Amino acid sequence: MVDIHPPRGYRERPSSVSGATLWTRAGVSDSDLPVLPDGSMDLLWMDGRLSVAGPDTRAYRPPTGFADRITGVRFFPGTAPALLGVPAHELRDARADLADLWSPADARHATELMARAADPTAGLEAIARWRAIESEPVEPMVRFVVTSLRAGMSVSATAGELGTGPRRLHRLSLHAFGYGPKTLARVLRMQRALALARRGTGLAEVSAITGYADQAHLTRDIRELTGMSPIALLKTDQAEAAYRSTPLPSGSRITA
Repeated sequence: MVDIHPPRGYRERPSSVSGATLWTRAGVSDSDLPVLPDGSMDLLWMDGRLSVAGPDTRAYRPPTGFADRITGVRFFPGTAPALLGVPAHELRDARADLADLWSPADARHATELMARAADPTAGLEAIARWRAIESEPVEPMVRFVVTSLRAGMSVSATAGELGTGPRRLHRLSLHAFGYGPKTLARVLRMQRALALARRGTGLAEVSAITGYADQAHLTRDIRELTGMSPIALLKTDQAEAAYRSTPLPSGSRITA
């Protein structure tokens, strides 16, 4: 799902890796605008360094003093752990250098692929393809969980469709998404609600369509996830810059 109001200086295109998106964002160093949770993880290239942004449970505000241009590949929710070889919950609300997560040989190969590429986007594409070939396929139920919850199905109904119990679904979600299915459902519902609102649908109608009890419930839930009201997100420049892909790592080590 593509935001119809991308931030200034942001460009994206589909990756050859299923469900992934390649993106570039410029002008980050001049902005303290939030990045909204989206259930995804990103592999990032900034200042000659590869890093990983884990799944966020709250809006992330990029720190000041970083490079002005970031390039990344955003993986379809739940697929990054298989490609990157690290459970999502270990990177929840965290950023980490890739060298801290991979073996020296794998990290060196990734750096070589970046060096050989015509540009950072092509380099990240090459890394994503390499990992997709080397990794085990993602469990089909991971994509089903995302599709089901994104469509508004309840967690219990999703578990029922999968023929699995709540505990197994919770374990699967922690590994694939970084948090439980209820949090994932909240994040995906928020993203769907904001996308509808940005297309001009009124907030009262949005709340009914996306399964909130009422507009007050929608406002409260979005404020808890983003630190801003939906009106503030929609009516200020921050609305345009609050985007799903996480643009900045927070340091060379994993930090929550």
